[in-house]
Amino acid sequence: MLPKTNPTTTDAWKELQSHFETISQKSLARLFAENPERNKTFSRSFESIHIDFSKNFLSVETVQLFEKLARECQLEEGKKAMRNGDEINQTEGRAVLHTALRNRSNQVYKTKGSDITSLVDEVLADIKAFSSKVQNGEWLGYTGKRIESIINIGIGGSDLGPFMITKALKPYAHPGIKTYFVSNVDASDLSEKLQEVNPETTLFIIASKTFTTQETMTNAKSARDWFMATANENEHIKKHFVAVSTNSEKVSEFGIDTQNMFEFWDWVGGRYSLWSAIGLSIACTVGYDHFEELLKGAEAMDKHFFETEGVTDNIPAMMALLGIWYNNFFGAETHAILPYDHLLSHLSRYLQQGDMESNGKYVDRNGEKIDYQSGQIIWGEPGTNGQHAFYQLIHQGTKLIPCDFIAAAKPPHDHFDHHDKLIANFIAQTEALMIGKSEQQVRQELANSGKSHEEIDRLVPFKVFEGNKPTNSILIEKLDPRTLGSLVAMYEHKIFVQGIIWNVFSFDQWGVELGKQLASSILGEIQGDESGNHDSSTDSLINKYKELRSH
Repeated sequence: MLPKTNPTTTDAWKELQSHFETISQKSLARLFAENPERNKTFSRSFESIHIDFSKNFLSVETVQLFEKLARECQLEEGKKAMRNGDEINQTEGRAVLHTALRNRSNQVYKTKGSDITSLVDEVLADIKAFSSKVQNGEWLGYTGKRIESIINIGIGGSDLGPFMITKALKPYAHPGIKTYFVSNVDASDLSEKLQEVNPETTLFIIASKTFTTQETMTNAKSARDWFMATANENEHIKKHFVAVSTNSEKVSEFGIDTQNMFEFWDWVGGRYSLWSAIGLSIACTVGYDHFEELLKGAEAMDKHFFETEGVTDNIPAMMALLGIWYNNFFGAETHAILPYDHLLSHLSRYLQQGDMESNGKYVDRNGEKIDYQSGQIIWGEPGTNGQHAFYQLIHQGTKLIPCDFIAAAKPPHDHFDHHDKLIANFIAQTEALMIGKSEQQVRQELANSGKSHEEIDRLVPFKVFEGNKPTNSILIEKLDPRTLGSLVAMYEHKIFVQGIIWNVFSFDQWGVELGKQLASSILGEIQGDESGNHDSSTDSLINKYKELRSH
């Protein structure tokens, strides 16, 4: 089982608090002045990923205290419990073994004493066979035409992961296949996609572990109705609908051939499931070979994480402790993910679920309410769009917002002038956030532009940048499947480490259940005459909706 240490009771936490009082008084510029080559001390590389941590409130002493905190919170024991298949999702009695899904070097993974390696291999073989048929034009629709469109219907982890990956790997996509994703129960989402596809050439992937998820099954049934308006025969469903599920009975009732049901397991959490059969849409879009490279990249990061002890040289652990440093000592409640890569435009949203659903907990592993901050608000948009939107708040606002800047050195196109300008902005923003612009610099610039002394005095306060905004710079060689796999796995392990230190269970998500339960009750009231026992606001909203709908 996982350790259950309250981090605030450790010696390291108290020492970090004292250390914070000292280092927070120094500017980042001063830290560089004291050690002009601090980038060499605080940069790390993994394969083609280079990470510069030097533009952070970080010293050798800080990292030593990170190491001490990790030891006192028994990080290594937590890593071993996860890797060994212990039921570290304790509230649901489940192991957490998404790392087994990308085990391409035949290591042994067990849970409850059973080797699960062969189970993973069998499903991957099924994914390979099926995706190859789709890509090669061997899988034909009911009129004998090849598949040209794929619509993945899922929600949460059954949507965000595959959606993000297929967007990121678009340069590797099959030119004759276009993939869409439907998640929202708002019918506008599904209707918009159905207008763009032909029922004769469309494959639907219904992704739901239980095949009972309300949003997913509502969309799936509407998609089936749309399809049957053209196909007419139930047998045709088998050529156009496949399932990613564990509930063969429900899959069969829907009309899907259970031979076309791809399995995954309860030790795979939804937000960590893109590596499983949930990734079927990825394999069908970019090809199985590229899907496997994605898995291999993640596996390589897994080995780095599990085999590198401590924090200093363990990239995910360093990222995690920096996040805790800012969240719990500097009072920074949010963290921005800023990819300077259009292909990574959905990465922030994907990591938002992974991070906030995992560590958004107020009860610790002892079942007690915690009195310190856990979890961070994760958000972001691609650069350079964000520069013309919310960067103003990051640069001159009253909030401290640590940022991860991510970019690839080699673009998937030959517009190198565009890419040079993109990377120039990527690098410039981290420098600007660190050094800011002093009053003296502003005065000199205004004077050089011919402003009067009165104008200068009036404008100076608005043009000063205080700087001291911490950033991580993540520069990769190229956004290929292997590197993307490593990048995503890096963030997964960061989330795990933070959960260990914060002493929360990172792999359950009970917080999503209450709204679902109430929605089911309210739906009965909306569609029938029954009335519930709600507060006056809720009752009035239900009645107002029924009134407006009936007009």
